[in-house]
Amino acid sequence: MADGATRRRGGGRAGKSARRGSAVIEQMPWRLPVNHDKPTEPLSEEGVAAIHEGAMRILEEIGIEILNAEALEIFRGVGAIIDGTNVRLGRDFIMEMVAKAPASWRMTPRNTERELVIGENHILFGNVSSPPNFWSLETGRKMPGTRVQCAELIKLSQYFNCIHFCGGYPVEPQDIHASIRHLDVLYDKLTLTDKVVHTYSLGKERVEDAMEMVRIAGGHSREEFEASPKFYTNINSTSPLKHDEPMLDGWMRMARANQGLVVTPFTLAGAMAPVTLAGAVAQSLAEGLIAIALAQVIRPGAACAIGTFTSNVDMKSGAPAFGTPEYMRATQMTGQMARFYRLPMRASGVCAANVPDGQAMWETSNSLWSAVQSGTNMVYHAAGWLEGGLIASPEKFVMDCEVLQMIQRYLEPELWATGPDEIALDAIAEVGAQGHFFGLQHTQDRYTTAFYQPFVSDWRNFEAWDQAGGVWTAERAHGLYKRIIESFEPPPMDEGIREELAAFVARRKEEGGAPTDF
Repeated sequence: MADGATRRRGGGRAGKSARRGSAVIEQMPWRLPVNHDKPTEPLSEEGVAAIHEGAMRILEEIGIEILNAEALEIFRGVGAIIDGTNVRLGRDFIMEMVAKAPASWRMTPRNTERELVIGENHILFGNVSSPPNFWSLETGRKMPGTRVQCAELIKLSQYFNCIHFCGGYPVEPQDIHASIRHLDVLYDKLTLTDKVVHTYSLGKERVEDAMEMVRIAGGHSREEFEASPKFYTNINSTSPLKHDEPMLDGWMRMARANQGLVVTPFTLAGAMAPVTLAGAVAQSLAEGLIAIALAQVIRPGAACAIGTFTSNVDMKSGAPAFGTPEYMRATQMTGQMARFYRLPMRASGVCAANVPDGQAMWETSNSLWSAVQSGTNMVYHAAGWLEGGLIASPEKFVMDCEVLQMIQRYLEPELWATGPDEIALDAIAEVGAQGHFFGLQHTQDRYTTAFYQPFVSDWRNFEAWDQAGGVWTAERAHGLYKRIIESFEPPPMDEGIREELAAFVARRKEEGGAPTDF
């Protein structure tokens, strides 16, 4: 990663699009929500111990396939038992390494006012990431993603204050060659947003390019960049019980550069993990903990989070299912185990539905509320996900942001305040058994802020809704999406930084970008 002159820090104020939000919708302000609720903990102390024991025995007796030569040598150097690519590690070593990971950490993007706290009971939401396809009411069909569609979803990610970080490709832009796709999309993310961004761990070039681009966008020297996390990567194990070469390569590079690290095994019970939730969670933990141990060997204190993507398959078809009772319980169980290991946790807002309909919303709501219940700190795919991650939809994005705002409102402590003004004895006495509270001064003083005000939901009765055109929810969301895109203005960026960023992208394109298999 090349060095460069120090530039002005940060990206300035929040983007104009955020300040002009009232032109399209009145939305809640930017904030880092704190989850004050006690988490749902389905496991007894004995249950926690049993799952921990299962994870440790997997690591000690069965082992994890490490398909990266450098990582194998690192594990060999700390005394692991290695048979070919199979790595076995003792529990004492694993727990010693995991204890070095911080219980919370921060990420600071180019706009320092958008700094995130990962942990400390915060729950933060990110956009849909990585679907290869796009669906909207305008297209009316599933189609390969494009750069224009990807940029539109990035703009939605910037516009909505309930979206805290911009992960992955919001939709894979398949009209850009894979060798340079990361350059164009990250340029769009860094110029169209001022929020924390993500890089894929898919080989040396992509990760090194991403680190340099984030450094340039933040105006940092190399030393400043590596002083604390500025962005993050997420890797998935190849379940069952494998970590592949390119993801571990990126993981190690990001660890050495002191950037954010999230490991999320993708364990579908009944397919890539045991059909029982306890077995699937134990396997998932083993796959995640070995990656965290590797990061701590490389850089003690590296900022890590453990993710869960444990759901089940439809045993009739083998298709992944999301937002199920099993998914919710597995998320709660993993949250309980993350607290046992003192690690921040990542979960997801997901569904199996193919269009933004009722199924899409109840499955996503189940997923999102299980994140709240589990004490999750980072929620991936919180807005815009369809078809088990194969489709991104702008209408679904807008509809999901309504749910996210409702969750944020639900978490506001003033809702359960119990002071004299909230108990409101004087107001109750004034009304007595007659009349109503509508005209009361106590009500008038609070009526604009007392309750959540939706921007997509329609609370009119049927006759009023029908007379106004009978517009269904997805259609309302489509209209908002189009208006947001039409009125969008990117957040400010120093012109010198923008030029340096563009020049870097142009140079790396001339050099061929990243190698591909085709």
